[in-house]
Amino acid sequence: MMEPETFLASRWTHGNRIFPTQILVSEHSVMRRKRSWLRLSEESINIRSVASVNITTGLVWSEIRIESSGGTDPLVSHGHAKADARRIKELIETLQSRPGAGPVAAVPADIGSFRRCAQTMKKGARRIRYCG
Repeated sequence: MMEPETFLASRWTHGNRIFPTQILVSEHSVMRRKRSWLRLSEESINIRSVASVNITTGLVWSEIRIESSGGTDPLVSHGHAKADARRIKELIETLQSRPGAGPVAAVPADIGSFRRCAQTMKKGARRIRYCG
């Protein structure tokens, strides 16, 4: 079991002076945390759903854009050191390449599929909602 790694944006960058953005990478998800005076905003993407990690580097700081395959808005964070941005990308790629990291179709034992309409149903069902 891997301990989540936290990457903190620099306080020298715009929008991060008082409450810097955090990127947390765990073996299950990538999370972006942004605090303000009265609230905490958290966005996360499952590791299996990460489609791409884009890094745009400037003179000193980097912007990280993590896009998902699920069609949600990407996680965007700016003000990270170049080494941190590369480490985030490396961690995500390593976690995705692990065996068993692919999509898992866990079907409970009491669930089956109906032949005519391919609708999933419980094993003891007498009537299917869509085709009767």
